[in-house]
Amino acid sequence: MGKYNYKRDVFKGLTPFPFLGEVKTRLKAIEAAPATIPQSVFNANILAKSLHPAVQYCKIVKVVDHGDAKSFTLAPDKEKGTEKMAYFRASQYVSVALNINGASVNKPYTIRSNPKDALETDSTYILTVKRTNPSYASGWILDNWKEGDSVEISGPLGDFYYMDLKDAKHVVALAGGSGITPFYSMAAAIVDGIEDFDMTILYGSRTCDGILLKDEIEELAAKSNGRVKVVHVLSHEEKAGYEHGFLNAELIKKYAPDGDYSVFMCGPKAMYDFCIGECVKLGLKKRRYRAEMSGDYMNVEKNADFPADTKEKEYKLTVDIRGEKQTVTARGGETLLWAMEKAGINAPSHCRSGECGWCHSRLVSGEVYIPEDADGRRAADKKFGWVHPCCTYPLSDIELCIFPTK
Repeated sequence: MGKYNYKRDVFKGLTPFPFLGEVKTRLKAIEAAPATIPQSVFNANILAKSLHPAVQYCKIVKVVDHGDAKSFTLAPDKEKGTEKMAYFRASQYVSVALNINGASVNKPYTIRSNPKDALETDSTYILTVKRTNPSYASGWILDNWKEGDSVEISGPLGDFYYMDLKDAKHVVALAGGSGITPFYSMAAAIVDGIEDFDMTILYGSRTCDGILLKDEIEELAAKSNGRVKVVHVLSHEEKAGYEHGFLNAELIKKYAPDGDYSVFMCGPKAMYDFCIGECVKLGLKKRRYRAEMSGDYMNVEKNADFPADTKEKEYKLTVDIRGEKQTVTARGGETLLWAMEKAGINAPSHCRSGECGWCHSRLVSGEVYIPEDADGRRAADKKFGWVHPCCTYPLSDIELCIFPTK
């Protein structure tokens, strides 16, 4: 090759004449091409849209009454553009858009069904809703939703699902009341081979007659070849074949396997406060126990550091949405999110627990109270004045800048 770093022989016999017509050829091709800009969609974008749709339009196709709870089967509303339900991890939730007497509310509910159901030809979700106390959203749903109604929900959300890099191979699930729903979904996924771990469910209810989905969860356990076990714990009744009392360290130790295990919890906030203490008693590492979000923060006045004299006070809340401002009333004992919803403002929210960050908003002015155990903000948020309205309470007149997605 000598002093050249390429083979000169390759270029012998080449002349510039074949290239002289290239400009004309290209100009003809450009002239013949359509005036619109070519569009292309990457497969990764298609997959992301199918797994994380901004909204899913559904129809209620079946309602099952459980007494103080109902199960609603949702199917895609193809006329509105939802062809099938998005796939989800067992125990994830969706945020349901509600309009309750003019109040625009988004409430989270666990997808109780098997993840496989979303992939079937007749793609569906099941949401099981139990009447709570107070029963604002749940009561409205139970009293109003019926077969044939249209429902608008988010895509699957939340990270309260099994993670093999984080969780032990055996999970002790502590369920209280309607907190059985994520564990039902996990159990169904274990039975179908979608999830690969073993689970012992300690299911707390007041009485035997009040056990939600009792037959359904026991049927799943019977199909699991021993990988799912259910132990019923009754707090207000003593009965043969049932444990009596509360979900405590003694019960966990009695039914947990030898060796390593994780503890998952789903139920009311008071249950979390108690059961986390019981996990500490057992000496479990912090990464081995976790709780599902608890929804709206309740009874803030019971917090020792909450200024009780502000609970019934009324303040002005000025809400800035893309430069347009409106002022509404906010009570000291209610969150900023509640105040906006009651005024008909479609404020962004999903988990309502200070966890997901969907309601992330800028506090322009005013003093607020944020419970320490519900403060899921990043350090930068705290430094630069950002809050989660779902768990933020006014202590003065407030100006808030929110960022709705629609």
